[in-house]
Amino acid sequence: MAEALDAAIPARVDALARRVLDEACARRLKLVTAESCTGGLLASLLTDIPGCSHAFERGFVTYSNDAKRELLGVPAGLLESPGPVSEEVALAMAEGALRNSRGDISLAVTGFADASPGGEAGLVHFAVGRRGAAARHSRQRFGPLGRAQVRIRSLEVSLRLIFEAMNGQRP
Repeated sequence: MAEALDAAIPARVDALARRVLDEACARRLKLVTAESCTGGLLASLLTDIPGCSHAFERGFVTYSNDAKRELLGVPAGLLESPGPVSEEVALAMAEGALRNSRGDISLAVTGFADASPGGEAGLVHFAVGRRGAAARHSRQRFGPLGRAQVRIRSLEVSLRLIFEAMNGQRP
């Protein structure tokens, strides 16, 4: 069980993180994250489970547009239009995370955790990349659940996408 986060993370999400890490270890895959609306929570979860954290290569917390551009190479034009919460930016984040790491699989997440001017509360874009393959996108509309619940649900979707990228099936 995740130690530092066990009070905040539901058991089902913790179990899924363990399964993802076990699978990554068995396949000798390195995971990398590029997070915006989750603020590093996924990286924290993946490094908090004892015995498997060596499967985690690195994480990028790119909350600002400047960070997305500078750390991941997301083109400024995409950040302007369609904007930072979009399919195009999520895909660019996933690709940039792989390009700027030694990871085998990347997961990018960008969205609106709560109500934002011009943003739909609970709209989250995910992209999962694998070296040698095109990144895949997923969009979720969680609705106005509040920051904490959107982030928790984003963790669950992220873990499922990573698992699918590792072996092509749902956990």
